[in-house]
Amino acid sequence: MKIAVTGKGGVGKTTIAATLARLYAEEGRPVLAADVDPDANLGLALGFPEDLLDSIVPISKMRKLVAERTEASADNRFYKINPKVDDIPDTYSKSFNGVKLLVLGTVETAGSGCVCPEHVMLRRIINNLVLRREDVVILDMEAGLEHLGRGTTEGMDMFIVVIEPGARSVQTYKNVKRLAEELGVHQVHVVANKVRNEADEAFIRERIPAEDLLGMVHYNIEVMEADRAGSSPYDYSAAATEEIRNIKAKIDESNK
Repeated sequence: MKIAVTGKGGVGKTTIAATLARLYAEEGRPVLAADVDPDANLGLALGFPEDLLDSIVPISKMRKLVAERTEASADNRFYKINPKVDDIPDTYSKSFNGVKLLVLGTVETAGSGCVCPEHVMLRRIINNLVLRREDVVILDMEAGLEHLGRGTTEGMDMFIVVIEPGARSVQTYKNVKRLAEELGVHQVHVVANKVRNEADEAFIRERIPAEDLLGMVHYNIEVMEADRAGSSPYDYSAAATEEIRNIKAKIDESNK
């Protein structure tokens, strides 16, 4: 199972990605959660202690490693576009609560056509993760659609677009669905987060096709308290976790 979780900034995609990872780990499955967001807070949402997270350097910031694997340098404008990366997930990930966390970071450059060594490295790592047949791989993607434009997430089994009850979030879902299908990913589903009331539920159901909607996670003060405490929503809110557990059941059913 290979899932990319995306959506606008602030919609709660990290909460959804982290809780799904914990739920799969709860079943004893090998889980690798990859943080591709420049804010890099997936570890906290997974429940990793801060001292362990402080020791992690994003792969995109490991200049020496990138240079060694791509053979790029200030004097060499030509570099490998297929560097060796198969050892990186196990070598550079950290494990806690049954989840391996790999912090990839992002490439700080403008334009969707970046072919810099760092981007080549990240794309190869993500492509390699797709080949880890036995693992559940969950990518917490950066906000926006640039990663889709680069084609970084080709080969994923499913995109989950996390939205709020609002027109801009719905438009993001439509854009992701269109771009994902261009990449050959035909399973694009929606999780509606921070749903407050029946009016919000009706808004979502009117605008998201029933076959695309995995479920809704209702506004929950405990999730906010978990964030303030630097804890995992999985450990903090039984109600939110149960709603995401029901969403996971639909994910599993759709991939049988």
